[in-house]
Amino acid sequence: MSVSISEEDILDSINELYSSAQPAERETSDRFGIFFRNYKDLRRRLTDYGFKGHPLRKDFPLTGFVEVRYDYFNARMVYESVSLAQEYRIFFLFR
Repeated sequence: MSVSISEEDILDSINELYSSAQPAERETSDRFGIFFRNYKDLRRRLTDYGFKGHPLRKDFPLTGFVEVRYDYFNARMVYESVSLAQEYRIFFLFR
């Protein structure tokens, strides 16, 4: 089944009709950012809870937003924002 929706649209859940659709709807929500009406459990399934964005939409830089490194001088972990030489790419769908 294929559905074309805009970024702000919310789909109706088919979880009450087909209980086997539950993991697929949850993964679709996590990976693509598509939300479902009347779905009770839209927790993250495959990505971390602190992850911002949706992996299969390709709307974030591949390096991430935060760099973690060990600072030997201060003997601790340092979290810094990533400075990219080029802005991350925005992909457009051509039909």
